[in-house]
Amino acid sequence: MYPAELVKPMRDDLANAGFEELYTADAVEKAIGKEGTTLVVVNSVCGCAAANARPAAKMSLQHAKKPDHAVTVFAGVDTEAVDAARNLMVPFPPSSPSMALFKDGELVHMIERHHIEGRPAELIAENLVGAYDEFC
Repeated sequence: MYPAELVKPMRDDLANAGFEELYTADAVEKAIGKEGTTLVVVNSVCGCAAANARPAAKMSLQHAKKPDHAVTVFAGVDTEAVDAARNLMVPFPPSSPSMALFKDGELVHMIERHHIEGRPAELIAENLVGAYDEFC
């Protein structure tokens, strides 16, 4: 577990952009099970989350077509919520940061850590926007 004071600014980065923070398995299941599309960001303390994942997620939501809901769980902190989210992302292995788009509770698009590391936020946002255009 990471100290709350360490992760607060990283949590706030997405929360201030309109992402709903989820802390329990029940909250994850309810959020992802909602009708429509839901973007799930598995947040992390790593540098690629700060430099690439969080900026990309926020940028992507500036697009005209976007998910109905945007939620986040925090790896290494919200274990129950992260485990629940990752169980819904099978067959993809656990990775953080990562992003998944669900439509009516079904996984339709996944961006794993290896798609995030070393790639500019703009490219990752473009990937998400492509998924929004297809599924939202």
